[in-house]
Amino acid sequence: MKTITRLTVVLFGLVAPLALRAADVTKAPARTKVIFDHPEKFTDVKDGDFGTDKGRDATLELIREFLVERADKALPAGQKLTITFTDIDLAGDFEPWRGPQFSDVRIVKSIYAPRLSFTYKVTDAAGKIVKEGKEDIRDLAFDMRLTMDRQDPLRYEKDILRDWIRDVTRAAKS
Repeated sequence: MKTITRLTVVLFGLVAPLALRAADVTKAPARTKVIFDHPEKFTDVKDGDFGTDKGRDATLELIREFLVERADKALPAGQKLTITFTDIDLAGDFEPWRGPQFSDVRIVKSIYAPRLSFTYKVTDAAGKIVKEGKEDIRDLAFDMRLTMDRQDPLRYEKDILRDWIRDVTRAAKS
């Protein structure tokens, strides 16, 4: 009897990850499209004082994943959102005068407020534009926010985008 139980546990352990992967494959396609227009020209999406393309791309991918997850949940059924970022300036900055040991440390102070510039378009199922606009969001009181995840390096930008998604999807519903 013990052999059958062990065999069942082993088989379940092998099959469960496959079932989870199959569930991921059957997910509906994202209704949010995020475009970064010339990210190499963005003000500050660096991973260090001398930022790398790999670090920039990783940061932008985190922003993309956040927007797709949040906006897809908030959008009314049948609607799609396209966001095209034209500039991003992350909260904080690098202060090389502090010494070489700080070249990869982002110093967050109120003088280094985050700024997000983008255009957006919300369309219905037929492709008709429901709402569109251009945003240049700068939160000068970003450091006063009570953020949920204090370990997230993009917590201030995500809070700003979370507020924006709530506002734009609320307006799209009416």
